[in-house]
Formats: sequence, C-alpha cells, structure tokens
Amino acid sequence: MGWLVSLVVLSALIFFHELGHYLAARFFGVYVEVFSVGFGKKVASFRLFNTEWRIAMIPLGGYVRMKGQDDLDPTAISSDSDSYNAKAPWQRIMILAAGPAANFVIAFFLYLFIGLGSPQVLAPVVGDVVKDSPAFVGGVESNDTIKAINGREIATWEEMSTIIKESSGTLDLTIERGNYIQHLQVTPTIQETTNLFNERVHRRMVGIGSAGVATTLDLNLFESIGYAAHETYKASTLIFKGVQKLITGDVPAKELGGAISIVKITADASENGWMAVFFFAALISVNLGVLNLLPIPALDGGHIMFNLYEMITKRMPSEAVLYKLTILGWALLLGLMTLGIYNDINRLMQ
Repeated sequence: MGWLVSLVVLSALIFFHELGHYLAARFFGVYVEVFSVGFGKKVASFRLFNTEWRIAMIPLGGYVRMKGQDDLDPTAISSDSDSYNAKAPWQRIMILAAGPAANFVIAFFLYLFIGLGSPQVLAPVVGDVVKDSPAFVGGVESNDTIKAINGREIATWEEMSTIIKESSGTLDLTIERGNYIQHLQVTPTIQETTNLFNERVHRRMVGIGSAGVATTLDLNLFESIGYAAHETYKASTLIFKGVQKLITGDVPAKELGGAISIVKITADASENGWMAVFFFAALISVNLGVLNLLPIPALDGGHIMFNLYEMITKRMPSEAVLYKLTILGWALLLGLMTLGIYNDINRLMQ
C-alpha cells in the first residue's frame, strides 16, 4: 500500500509541475499538443481543451509538448502565432519558470496543511549533558526544559539550537526544573561538529543533547502561513546547498539518490500517517522545483538559459550549438539518473 501511495504522490507532484507549464502556455496563447504524466508507452488518454491528456507507462516524470517546442529535437520549431517559438523570450521564460514555481506553491500549501494540523516537533527538553561542557558548568541538568534564552521564549529544540549558534557572549537561560523556574548563566564555546551534509564545521555550542520529547505546535491560520513560508524557504535553501556541494565535491557522489529512494522514503512515511506523507511530499516538491531550475539543457533551467542568451544578444543560439548542448544535457541527465538508481540499489542491498 505504501508503494502505491508513493507513486500517487509522485504523479501528483509531476502533474502540478506540468500544469504550471500548461497554464502559463495557454495564458500566452501557445497551443499545447500533449499533456503527459509519465513517460513511455501511452496507457490511457482523452482530449480536453484541444489538448491530448495522457497517462504513460513509467510514472517517474512527465511533459507538456507545446507547438514549436520539442526537447528531443530542439531544431523542430514553428513560426505560427500560436507556437512557443513565436513568443517573446520573456514570455517563454515565464512559461518555463511556471513549472518549478508550481512545485514551490504546492510545497507551501502542503506545509500550510501540516501547520494547521498541529505538527509535532522536538521540545527544548535536555537529555544528556556533556561533562565539563558550558551547560554542565552552568548547572544545566537532564530533563530541564529551556523556556527562554535572554528573555526570548523558546518553543522548539530547533529554535533553541539556532539561537545558541547565532549568539554572542554569555546566555541567560530560563530553565523549568520540576515545578520551579531558574535562571542559569551559560557561555557557549566554539566546538567541532558535523552538519546535515556530514561536513566538519565549527559553531557555538553548550554541550547538551535532546531528550527526544515531542511537543505539539498549536498554530492559528496566520501562524501556519508563517510556518509554511519558513519551511518552504528552509527546504529550498537546503536543497540548493546540497546541489552546490555535490557539484563542488564537498558531498560525495554516493550520497546522490534517485527515483527508488524517493518512492521508498514516501512509502515509509505513509506508515506514519498523513502528516509524514505531506512533509515528504513537500520536500520532494521543492526538490523537483530546484532541480528543474538547474542550467542543464533538457531541463527548464537550461531552456531559461537559452532564452536569457537571446534576450541579451538579441539572437537565438545557432541550431548546431542548441542541438549539441541539448544532447549533452540529456547525456548528463541520464548519467545522474543512472548514478542515483545505482546508489539506491546499493543502499537497499546494504
């Protein structure tokens, strides 16, 4: 059942991505020939709004085929008024950017539903206290709840960690211990640790670990909107940094995941309720948005790059250059997909 849920989620995210392209294309008067969820052999189809809507055999992607635009043959253009090529470069960029934008919008609404559903997060309850650490010296004990730092109220462990990391000087911790409130003075020190990308970093720490206690965030509509905006921004930043570190080699290629990982993670999440599914669906949606903006020919970002070139130089790239770059883009894309699947199979075997 979990695998079915994961395929439905992935297909839905692909559908909304392509719907962004479709709506923008129709808005600018471009004729859309085919709207397909999935690749390969056609399983089912129907016609609506003068477009053929398809469901294809391989549900790991999709496409919108517009008149005068063909990713497999970038030289197949049309000069008709309702073709993609007949539109101004800025209009084509809007059509191309609409797909990734739809993914960010869907992620925002998924996070909004999570916020309205009273999500569970780590409470700022202390677990282990490292001996001789700043917290140990300052008198912090296991099971203490950190209520505020320098008078600023704390609701989650993440919020507390961020404040400590960005702080300077000595901190005034408001601690709840038993039924009593205490104030403790703690001076963080620079310590070596690892970040989300398993890199060695130095940052201000006090030497405490989480007790693993969960707390419920009761957010109203406006607070949920703020939560959704923050989570969408955080996920986008995280994925951008991850891609950057893969390119620079700071994160090894073996960490790259593929379609199997996406399906497996979503399937596992489905066993923990709808909120977990929404969370990973939002993360995958942001992932799709970010990756499609990469300046790789055959992706939206590559096409945007070509149109920016035309806007700046007032001329289109030559057909030969366009064709070669597109072939190179497809080769790179297929190589990354193959590497991701290879890494996925290795993880499953281990």
